[in-house]
Formats: sequence, structure tokens, C-alpha cells
Amino acid sequence: MLDRYWDGPAARLSPEAPVPVVQVVNETLRAGGAANVAMNLRALGASCTLLGWVGADREGDLLLELLAGAGVDCRVQRIEGGATVTKLRVTSRKQQLLRLDFERPWPAPAAEQARAELDALMAAAAGDHDVVVLSDYGKGVLDAPDNLLAAAREAGVPVMVDPKAPPFGRWRSAALIKPNLRELELAVGVWSGEEALRSRAQDLLSEHGIDHMLLTRGEAGMTLLARTGEPLHLPGRAVDVFDVTGAGDTVMAVLAASRAAGASLPDAARLSNLAASLAVRHAGTTAVGAAELASAWAAAGADGFERDRGSVSRERLGELLAAARARGERIVFTNGCFDLLHAGHVGYLEQARALGDRLVVAINDDDSVRRLKGPGRPLNPATQRARVLAGLAAVDWVVTFAEDTPESLLQALAPDVMVKGGDYGIDEVVGADIVRSQGGEVRVLDRFENLSSSAIVERARRSGSE
Repeated sequence: MLDRYWDGPAARLSPEAPVPVVQVVNETLRAGGAANVAMNLRALGASCTLLGWVGADREGDLLLELLAGAGVDCRVQRIEGGATVTKLRVTSRKQQLLRLDFERPWPAPAAEQARAELDALMAAAAGDHDVVVLSDYGKGVLDAPDNLLAAAREAGVPVMVDPKAPPFGRWRSAALIKPNLRELELAVGVWSGEEALRSRAQDLLSEHGIDHMLLTRGEAGMTLLARTGEPLHLPGRAVDVFDVTGAGDTVMAVLAASRAAGASLPDAARLSNLAASLAVRHAGTTAVGAAELASAWAAAGADGFERDRGSVSRERLGELLAAARARGERIVFTNGCFDLLHAGHVGYLEQARALGDRLVVAINDDDSVRRLKGPGRPLNPATQRARVLAGLAAVDWVVTFAEDTPESLLQALAPDVMVKGGDYGIDEVVGADIVRSQGGEVRVLDRFENLSSSAIVERARRSGSE
């Protein structure tokens, strides 16, 4: 498809109808549809061969020029009497005001001939590639994909499919399909709850001999499912969404390129989830480049997930822990006031972190500290205490609670290990029974001698009064 953008100021309403008058001052042309997948692959540094149809028209010429300029190997058929699918978006001040679609059905005899030629091109090219991507936009090109799938299967090349609509049985033997929520709902019906979603998705995969599904869920992120086993949920990343146009193409391109480069499917999905958050920050159909993606990956950490360092909400912490558990990580929990951070705290937190893969530190809010420690405490407000704790290498996430004890938080988070320091017996640790009832472990670490926030505060007061 060819994506065309007309942009300019809209300073007045038309006298003919209550609509804005846009004075067009800029026109931008971009590759859309399957061509956008190819452009994203090239932006990532991957080589790419593009098969498909365009009309024998001016729009087709413009689209092929864009692709050639990006270094895409185009083996695209020109259909006489056919019209290149074109989408015209009218924008003003970064807002889309109108979209006009220009398309018509492909001439039947020419389409049949083009389909036979497409099958032959796939049979000749599949073996020279690491991954085959079939991007369906419901325009007729992939209405009968059996020969394309067979050619890839014969060459031993995995096929990833971005389906437009059911029936998904057309994609039998594919390595992966990538529907969105609406597309999956059309295929399996409405469900209620995550367990029902998982069951219906896995039934669909088993029925059609498809290995995996990457379900895109908008701002809720993505879910990677296999025919059996637990799904991997990738939470959405909190970003300012500017334009969702083409984000699905970016996801498919990053997923395919990652797999072609040897990444595991979970890692490829994590990288795709990150790429989606970058794509929606751009205006219009845009390719996410390798440098931009690498920078975001480095900032997010080696696993591709934002650390959200600082004081996270209970809800956000729940999402982060769900993602960590899906990766098989062990969650360690500790709590306290941490009013005046000292070397004993640092050593204690380092010991706690060594017991697992992620350390959650829960701190009492200011009112709770006053109830526990008396007037004049805390010396530092919760926001500052959380910030200092989050700066420690041992700490992953900090959460604040208002109750005197963390019992409700433990009930919700269900950590694998709960840690306390000092002279407690295990049975004296508040919340120990909750953790153990959920299958977790309770550990008491040795106290660091002569190090206490209250003792430090008392010494400071005595010194000040002398």
C-alpha cells in the first residue's frame, strides 16, 4: 500500500459545511501495508525480499521507488487494470482529520495469473531466507495461501503470519500467528477472563497445527501462547501514544528479524513489545531503526522490561512481578521504615537480593512510621526514602504501604522469599504465615552489629544537646 499524507494549518471552518479548511503545504509519501514490514526490516539492518501486488499505475511507481531507495529486494508484480491500494490522511497540527482510501477489487483474470506467479516466486525464493512473513490485509493477495505455506515448509523455513480475519485454518502449519484481540475474538468468540482466553487460543493452535500465537493487546501489551504450557504475558509500556498507524507491522518485522538472528521466541517477543512502544510515539507509518531500538533496549535492561525504579504503585508492581514470574524469576520481599539508610541496611539488602532474582522493598508511609516510631519520625519523607533505596544496585522495586504491617501487600504479591533482619524468630515475623501458606519461604538474616537508625538518631540528638 501507499500511504500519502497531506498536512497544513486549519485556521478556519468552511463556509460550505461545518468542517475545517486545511491549507495543504506538505505532502509525504510512505510505504504501507506489507511494504511497511519490509521498510522496518531494512531499518533494522536485515535483508528482505518483498513479494506482492501493486497496480500498474502512478501510485505503484511511487511505492516501488520508496522501497528501492531503502534497499528492499522487490519482486513485486504489476497488475494491469489494478489500482495500488492508497490511503490518504489529511492532518493538521499533528492531528489526523480525515482518511480517504483508494482501492478497488483486482481484475479477476489478472489476479489469478498474479497468484500463480506469486506461488512460483515463493517456491524459488523461500530457501534463501531464514523466515517467511505473510502479512494479510484482506485485499485478496493471500486469500489462498496453501502453496505459499507449502513452499516454505518444503524449504524448511518457518512462517510467521499477521492475519487480518478468520478463518485462521488458512494458516495451518505456520510457526506463529499474530492476531490482535478483535481478530482473535472473531475467530473464537467472546471469552471471559484470562483462563478462558488461554484455553480458546490453545484450542485454536492445536486445531490448525500452528505452533505459537503472539496476541497483541494494545496498551495492555502482548501475550505469547503455545499449544501447551503457561502463556508469557508482556505488559504494555507506559508511553505517550501519538499514532498507532503501522505499529503492528513494526512488531512483525522485529519479531521476524529477531528470530532470523537466532533469538529465542520469548526474547523476540520482548523486543517486539519494546518496538511497539517506540512505533506509537511517531507520527504516521514509520520504521523503527536499529539504533533507536538498541538504545531503548539498553535503557530498559537486558530483559527488555522497564525497571520503573522508584516508588511504583501496587498495581504496577503486580504487573512487573507477573512478567518476572513468567520469565521464571524468583521474587524476594522485605519491608521496613528505612528512615535513615546506613551501611547495615545496604549489607542487609545485598544479602536479601542474593536469595533471588528480583528484590522488592516495601516501606511504611509517613503516617505509619509516626505510629511505629513516635513523633519526630520519619526524618525523611517516603518519597525521598524510596528514591534513595531505588538507587541501590540490590533493589529492583520500591512500594509504599499505609498499614502498620505489610500483610495485605504480602497477600497480593505472594513473594517466593520474605526476608527480615535482626533478632526475630521465624515465627515472630509478621506475615510469615501468609508467605508460607502461598508456598513461599521466610528467612531471617543476621543483624549488622552496632548499626541502627534509631541509635544513630539518638546519638545525633545527644550530640546536638551537648
